[in-house]
Amino acid sequence: MAKISFASKIKSLFSSHDKKDDVFFEDLTDALIEGDVGAKTSFEIVEKLEQICRSENLSDKSAIMQKLAELLSSDVKSAVLKPEEGKTNIWMVLGVNGVGKTTTAAKMASYFTESGFNNVILAAADTFRAAAIEQLIMHGKKLNVRVIHHQSGSDPSAVVFDAAESVNASGGGLVIADTAGRLHNKENLVRELQKIDKISFQKASPGCYKKLLVVDATTGQNALRQAEVFNEAVGLDAIILTKYDSTAKGGIAVSICKELGIPVAFVCTGEKYDDISLFDVQSYVYGFIGE
Repeated sequence: MAKISFASKIKSLFSSHDKKDDVFFEDLTDALIEGDVGAKTSFEIVEKLEQICRSENLSDKSAIMQKLAELLSSDVKSAVLKPEEGKTNIWMVLGVNGVGKTTTAAKMASYFTESGFNNVILAAADTFRAAAIEQLIMHGKKLNVRVIHHQSGSDPSAVVFDAAESVNASGGGLVIADTAGRLHNKENLVRELQKIDKISFQKASPGCYKKLLVVDATTGQNALRQAEVFNEAVGLDAIILTKYDSTAKGGIAVSICKELGIPVAFVCTGEKYDDISLFDVQSYVYGFIGE
């Protein structure tokens, strides 16, 4: 069964409410919550919007939508991440299993290789799943990108260490490290990630170490909980939205940006290597509200 998009709900909201009264704004709040913006953020946005509409005497759909877009845009943040040439860049790719973490690591490798960045290396630091290592090796062959890997069950931080050493020895480059995401064993996961975090911080050039969380845009508030856990464990620099489609829910970026202060770096929309793009706040907001 297809999900009704937030944009569709907004359209029916305006057609079913002649008056922009309390009931209209309550229904708008409900629509935002159902669109995964999150209850707290939805109430705050609609409260501000209602105040603006009352003070400026706005009742026209386009005027109200413009104000809504402005309010959403003020809460959503983007991060432009670029590896530095001639330095050791290490980007740790985090996320629970099933969000498309390994494929996203490959997409970033493709993105920066195609952009002309020299020496991109994939590090198979999810050593607990043999399938993850094999998958990354397969991506590396397809992309002609080197993959550093150890045996299944080995120390993940040792894989990142070796990848960083390789980049160092060749005068710089970018290590994209795919990590495990076994949230059901949170304590072990956190301890493991903190060890990789320590090694990565030590091996990367100053300011060239980034921690990126991959979240499935269709999972709603679960994605916010995941962001909270990983941010608490290692501190996040940005998130990457996968499986993003503006016709689905997609409001989770608003919650993560607003409640945790973490910006969005990339958006992935499909399975192909080039289905990745820099996150653009305006495109995201207007795609979400359907304007």
